[in-house]
Formats: sequence, structure tokens, C-alpha cells
Amino acid sequence: MRSLSIFGTSSDAGKSTLSFALTYLLHHRGLSVAPYKAQNVSNNSQVTDEGGEIAIPQYFAAEAIGLKTTPNMNPVLLKSGGKSRAHIILNGKSIGNKDVWSYYRDINTLKPHAKKAFENLLLDYDCVIAEGAGSPVELNLMDRDLSNIYIADTFDTKIVLVADIQRGGVFASIYGVYELLPPKLRKNVIGVIVNKFQGDMSLFDEGVNIIQERFGIKVLGVVPFKPFNLGFEDSQSIMNYVQDTKDAIIKVGVIRLPHISNFTDFEPLITDKEIELSFISNASELKNCDAIIIPGSKRVIDDLLWLRDRGFEKFLLCDTIPIIAICGGYEMMFEHILDPEQVESDNLDILGFGRFKGNIVFEKEKIVSKGKYNIFDLHISGYEVHSGIADTTSKMKDNLYGTFVHGLFDNDNLRNKLFSKINPSYKGYDFKQFKAASIKDFAEHINKHVDIDFIESALK
Repeated sequence: MRSLSIFGTSSDAGKSTLSFALTYLLHHRGLSVAPYKAQNVSNNSQVTDEGGEIAIPQYFAAEAIGLKTTPNMNPVLLKSGGKSRAHIILNGKSIGNKDVWSYYRDINTLKPHAKKAFENLLLDYDCVIAEGAGSPVELNLMDRDLSNIYIADTFDTKIVLVADIQRGGVFASIYGVYELLPPKLRKNVIGVIVNKFQGDMSLFDEGVNIIQERFGIKVLGVVPFKPFNLGFEDSQSIMNYVQDTKDAIIKVGVIRLPHISNFTDFEPLITDKEIELSFISNASELKNCDAIIIPGSKRVIDDLLWLRDRGFEKFLLCDTIPIIAICGGYEMMFEHILDPEQVESDNLDILGFGRFKGNIVFEKEKIVSKGKYNIFDLHISGYEVHSGIADTTSKMKDNLYGTFVHGLFDNDNLRNKLFSKINPSYKGYDFKQFKAASIKDFAEHINKHVDIDFIESALK
């Protein structure tokens, strides 16, 4: 069986959600499939069942069909390193920071890792669904393209193009990408999915004819826009969430730190009909919130200084409003943050907000783990990804709840405890059940509008 590459004709065309949906649908047709992306650029990561970090989309796609998650699904992950530097996660493990120019100059040293990870998946699965990155035809970068050209060429994958019709210029983007692909890969293109359509579908009937007759590219489907508030890859995608707030009884403000990380922590709040969630960039907006969340950060000291500069400190020192501080936000709440080895910053010692006693010390060996935790007197599931070390995983004090643990809002009992204290009318909901139903519903939406039979037959 052939593997499948998903190429976008632009950035944010919907590759991640379609890659997930196709993996899900092919799995439920009885095919042995696994998700993969050679290189991700995101501060959002999860801890795999084997240990180590991978980006959210591949973790999400694997979890949705009950696969064991492994670093093979995303062998290279780049996180913000500050000052044109990237923090590199290779095969699930941190190997430190590198300037972006040096990273791309030395990209050939990473190709064997991407190739080996793909080959490892093929030992256990018949087909790999390989998500691309950005556009596959950035001509000045094609020799340094891990996720698109390299994988598709090395493994002779079949290719589906994904085009975002909301961006405009959909015909030019489809034709341009197709024609600029190397001849070998052009022959492997089995069709295009026109994504995020809004309005009367019949208005694009002539568009389908143009793509198929003039371009010679099969249209595999025209997919109407449907919000899907799960599995966000990056901070840009999560800002596009759609929330129904007509029944909301609690306003929660998440401070939008410049280096915000692990923002999938907030998916259970986005999908909670009793919560109105806002991402806050100005301190004055906190006055309208019933609770404040300080999220994870890839550059904790830099983001702490940003909070001080933007006037957030007076709100964060106040004990009259509930504050939930997660990972980087938790670290900011201690008396001092020490970074003697300059793991994240040039600042060796900086004052924290001081609401928890003790210091945070950054160490080069990152803590990456998942499991069961006792948080705020509750037993919950979650995971940790952090370099800062404290004397305890969580603390509570004067309306302040702090923890290193991500994924805490996935736990119904914890949400119920925190938010019923803010508003006794809060009832809560079963997030696990909601998530499973939403995944199934979105996959059925794609199944309805995309020719999955043709895609399956093209892989055989």
C-alpha cells in the first residue's frame, strides 16, 4: 500500500484537520494507518506514550483512533528559542537551541532522522498519512523542505492538495503549486480538496469544472467550513476558535503571552457552553473576568517582563479574583526565577511575582512526563513539559492555583471544583464524551464531502 502526503497550497489551508480526518476515516475503513509530520514548528506539544515530545496534530490524530503515540510520528519539533533561535526537539528529546540559519544550513543532518521515523512507522502500519508544512513549492527552500518534498520524493507517496478558498486566489494557488511541483511528484497528485467553503455550494460547480478540465486535477471534494475547536497546532490557529457564549455564566481570561505554549490546555473551556473564554492582551481587559489564567510559556522570563511592562502585575498580585497559573505561569508566581545556565534567557536571576515562597531553578535536563497527579486535592490525569524545578508540582494559596501539570481542564472533576466555586450555578459537562462525539461528527462531515473511496483506491 502507498502512503499519502497532504500538501497545502498555502499556509493554514487546513492540512492538520484534514490529515487527522483522513487518518480517522481510513482507519475506520479497516486500513492500518498512522499520522506523521517530519517537522513541526510549534510551542504546543504533548508527551507520547513512549516518552518524549511531539506536536499536537499527530498526537491528536493517533489518540483519536487509539494508537500508541511515539516520537516517530513527529521526529523534528521546533519551538521558540528567542532571538532568531529555535529550540530543537529531535526524536522526542530536547537537543538545545540553534540559530535558524544554522538549522537550515544543516538540514541534511536531520533528513536521516525523518526517514528513519517514517520507516519505523511502516514496520507497524501499512500506510502513513504525512502532513506537509506551509507551501511545498517555496522554490528557494525546496532543497531544505523536510515535511513536503523530501518525504514525498523519498517514499514515493501519493499526494492530495488542500486549498483554502477563503484566502482568495484559489485557482491560482492550486494551479501554481501543481505546476511548480517536480515532475515525479506532479504525477503522484491524485487530486485537490477545496476547503473552508462558505455559502451556496452550487456557485462553485463551474469552479470544479475549471480545475478538472483546464488544470487536469481531480477535485476530491469541496468541504463547507465547519468549526472544529480541538487539536490546535499553533497559537494562530487557536485564535480562530468559534465559541457559542449565549449560555455562558463565567468569563475566563487567558493572558496571551508572546511565547504562549500548550494552549490546547484551554480546549475544554472553549467547548464549555458555560464558559466565555477570551485571550487577553491588555491588562484593562482583566477587570471584566471572573477568573484569570496565566498559561504555559516557552520563554518564561521574557514573558514575565512583558507582563510587568504591560501593567498586568497589579492584577496578578490581587487575591480577590481566582488565578490559575499553569507551568510557565506557575513558575512566575515564585519569589525568584534562576537560570544559571541560560536555558531560556540571558537573565540569570529575576524577581518573580512572589505569591508562592521559594525559587524556580532552570535546568538543562527537561522534565517530560505524563501520568496521574494529586492536584488541588484531586486525582487527575495530565502531563509535564518544563525546565524549571520547584519543590512541588502544585500549590494553592489565597485564590491562587498553580501547577506544572498541563491538561488539567480535561478532567471534569477539576473544572467542576474550580468553576462551581466561582459560580455555584456551574454544572459542567463530560469533556471526554464531547471530544469523542466531536471527532466523529467532524470526520463524518469530511466523509460526506470528500471522495474517500477514490483516495483509498489510489493507495492500493
